[in-house]
This record gives sequence, C-alpha cells and structure tokens, in this order.
Amino acid sequence: MSESVGEAKAEVKQASKEVKESENVAEKYSAMSVGRNSEMNMGELSSVFSTAMPTHKPVKKQIQFVEDKQEFSRFPTKTGRRSLSRSISQSSTDSYSSAASYTDSSDDETSPRDKTQVNSKGSTDFCVKNIKQAEFGRREIEIAAQDMSALISFRKRAQSEKPLAGAKIVGCTHITAQTAVLIETLVALGAQCRWTGCNIYSTQNEVAAALSEMGVAVFAWKGESEDDFWWCIDRCVNTEGWQPNMILDDGGDLTHWMYKKYPNVFKKIRGIVEESVTGVHRLYQLSKAGKLCVPAMNVNDSVTKQKFDNLYCCRESILDGLKRTTDVMFGGKQVVVCGYGEVGKGCCAALKALGSIVYVTEIDPICALQACMDGFRVVKLNEVIRLVDVIITCTGNKNVVSRDQLDRMKNGSIVCNMGHSNTEIDVASLRTPELTWERVRSQVDHIIWPDGKRVILLAEGRLLNLSCSTVPTFVLSITATTQALALIEMYNAPEGRYKQDVYLLPKKMDEYVASLHLATFDAHLTELTDDQAKYLGLNKNGPFKPNYYRY
Repeated sequence: MSESVGEAKAEVKQASKEVKESENVAEKYSAMSVGRNSEMNMGELSSVFSTAMPTHKPVKKQIQFVEDKQEFSRFPTKTGRRSLSRSISQSSTDSYSSAASYTDSSDDETSPRDKTQVNSKGSTDFCVKNIKQAEFGRREIEIAAQDMSALISFRKRAQSEKPLAGAKIVGCTHITAQTAVLIETLVALGAQCRWTGCNIYSTQNEVAAALSEMGVAVFAWKGESEDDFWWCIDRCVNTEGWQPNMILDDGGDLTHWMYKKYPNVFKKIRGIVEESVTGVHRLYQLSKAGKLCVPAMNVNDSVTKQKFDNLYCCRESILDGLKRTTDVMFGGKQVVVCGYGEVGKGCCAALKALGSIVYVTEIDPICALQACMDGFRVVKLNEVIRLVDVIITCTGNKNVVSRDQLDRMKNGSIVCNMGHSNTEIDVASLRTPELTWERVRSQVDHIIWPDGKRVILLAEGRLLNLSCSTVPTFVLSITATTQALALIEMYNAPEGRYKQDVYLLPKKMDEYVASLHLATFDAHLTELTDDQAKYLGLNKNGPFKPNYYRY
C-alpha cells in the first residue's frame, strides 16, 4: 500500500516538473514573439521545441534535431536578407522568365493604341496589351487544349481536307485560352482570321499576345474603354486588301457594326454564326424587319450549346465568379436569380446545393412552373428586394434591376449579371453625383449611398464568369466544336440551301458534337438493331430525335 502511495507521489512530482517546464517554454516563446515583432529564426524555434521535449526519452531525437537545426540555419535568416519563405517562392519562379514579364506592369498605363508592337514575323497588324506575353499565353493555350481533346480530334480528322480554305473569318468573342484553341483550329482547317473581344473585361492579355504572335490579327485587351471596344471592331473589319466572308459573333456587336457602317461589305458575307441570346435576338429582329441580307446560324439554341455551355458551365462558373470577387459564403444566404432559362437553372442548382435560400423571378409561366417543381419560390423582385443578400440576373433583357430597386437593397448586398449584355442592371443610373464609386479590387466596386449604405457591384454589370473568373474548359470544347461545324456548314453549303434568314444547327451535327466528347468519359453508346430502328422509324445512325424534341 505504502509503495503504491510512494509511486503516485513520484508521478505527481514528475508531472508538476513537466508542467513547470512547459510554462517556462510558453513564457520564453511569448517574450520572443512580443519583443521581436513575432519573428523567430529557425535556431530559436528549434531551441523551443527541444526544450519542450520530454527529458526522460532517448537522446537520439535531440541529436537528430541538432542536425535539422544545422540544416535550417543554412537558409538566410532575419538579418536583412530574404526569409526562408521568400527564398522558396523566389526559386519557384526563377525558371519562368516569361511569367516575370507577364506580371510586369511598367507599361500598364500606356494604351495599346498608342504603342507600335512587332511580332517575330515582323507584322504590326494587331493591337494587344503586350506582345512579349506571347510565350506565357502559349502555355495557357496548351493547358486548355489538353481538356479540349474532342475539338483537337476533329481538327486532326478534317485538317487534310481544309474545309475552310478560302474562308476569311472575322470574329468577335471572348478571347480566352479556350477560344484560342478554336481559332487555331479554324486556321488549321484553312481559314484566315481577324479577331476582337466581345467583352471589355474578359480578354486574357497573354492569350491575345500568343495569337498575335502566330499571325492572327487580334485587336483586344483587358480593360478597354467603350471607345476602344468599337475601335477594335472597326480595325478587324476595315483593313485594306482583306474582305471578310464569314462572321463568328458573340452578342451581335460585330454584326451590328458591319451592318450599319459597312453595308457593302456586309452584303458579301456568306454566313453568320451567332452564339448568344442577345446576338440571336438581334438577328431575329433584322430578319423580321426584312433587313437581314445574309444567312445566319443560331448556335445559341443548339442543344450542345443550351444544355452544356448555358446550363452545366454556369452551374460551376457562377460560384467561381462570386468566390473570387467577394469571398462570400453561400450557406444561408438569400439569393434571387432573375430568369429561369438554362443559365438560371444552372445558377440556382449550384446555389441551392451550397445551402443558399434561392428565389426566382420569371415572366414565362412554363419556366416559372419548372422553378416551382425544382423547389424554388417564384416571386416578384419587389417582394424580396429588401431581404436578399445577392441578386443575379440572367434574362437577356434590359433594366431587370432598376435604380429604385437598387435604392431599396440592404447594406452589403451583391449585384451581378450572368447574361451576355450589360443592360440587365441599370448601371447608368448609378453614375450620379450623390453616389460614390469605390474600387475595392479588380471588377469589384462599392456603390455608396449618402446614408453610408454600400452595395457591391461586380464587373460593372457585365458578364460575371468571364469578366471575373474563368469557365470550365471541357464545356467550351463542346461549344467551340459546334461553332466550327456551323462555320464549315455555312461556308460549304451549296447556293440556295440557306436563304436570308436565321437557321438552327442541324440535329445531326448536334449529335456528332456530342459523340466526339463521349470518348473523354469512356462512354459506349448502345446501337439499335435493324428491327428496333424500323419500329421507331429511325436511321440507325441518327438523328435520334425530331427537331421539336426538348431535351
């Protein structure tokens, strides 16, 4: 009994000793932290840790720690030289000289229009931020190409036939690494291309430089003014000795500019391929008024664009754009999504999955019913304007969010747009003397009311995902393949097949684009037997659905 008591006392005494040593260590660490601005070299840190080690355990670990201490002390410490972390981060970029030039901002304030740049081929027929960024942009394009295997596969299949030989394509799209893979595909298939950006914030400068270096006349840079935007479009169209015969447009600005300013050039166009809701709407207006004098292909309403680019792409990129700009947490946030088309469906699904309380506004009873069946409450914006934390527009309409509604939003709420055009939020009404604009970071502005209320406006009301973040490469491979096929179809169509009207992409082409991308997932299609095909009244090789089928 007495022996047990003695052992217990010894254990308590040893524990008290260890606690006291720990307290001494804590005091030592605290003194060093306070007295030296929370800086500690590796020698001091290892000393603290070694003191904290139990003294009754093997000495072997202490010897090992001394070796570690000597190893760490080889790095420069806090004597005015680079710290360990700085040394590591520096070494990781030493081999990337182009990355250094890419981040160099010495000429950021100079407008590209005021500079004369020359690529390695001696050409000056381009206007980008900095042609020296070309090598960096080339790497971006190579990364994108890895996830666009179906488009690359199509390029290899058709390259020998050169189906676009003689085509002179003028394009106005987002200039990103993914779009660059499309442009390079068009060039590989025989086309000559001149390109500009359809959004003043979405151009990747290094990618524009890489395209210019390879010989594509690109006129675009991130952060253009409105005047720059139209100047770039004009430079693409109005050039001596080059007559475009095809248009690839995203939003209809290029088509509108050429139609208004260069009608004689416009009449010689063999076909227009348009991929946005806004641009398609403009084309149908021209057609209805009898003013569309060239055939046009509505790619936006093709299944491979609607269901993949609009739905699945926006389902991921809405979160990316909001996170990068605001670091917002979605759980419990009240969000209203204006419009429940394919873009709206994607946005709502993503936000709901992360725990947001999502409302929907709609004008179409069918889309509204779909929203209800998907578990969303359909409301008028005025009913929830004072409650919501985030407003997302994706209607393709104008003034969806008015100044009066912006006035009634609560402090700290976020407003952004996922539609193509910047007309959905009445941004112009916010540029008044009584409101203060405060730039927080790139593409993020505080709009400050006289009473101190702040509303966060993203990308000045322009397309959020491509202005503030990026979009999934694989989905853009689907859209790009669809665009390439549409251009080939319209350029090679016999005279009379397409009249002066707006057409949908043939169903067979939609199915072909989808089949090209199935290999990525190692997906194996079931084949109809002759008897089954006869029973359904189908060709065994498709198309498998009528044009009126809604996927």
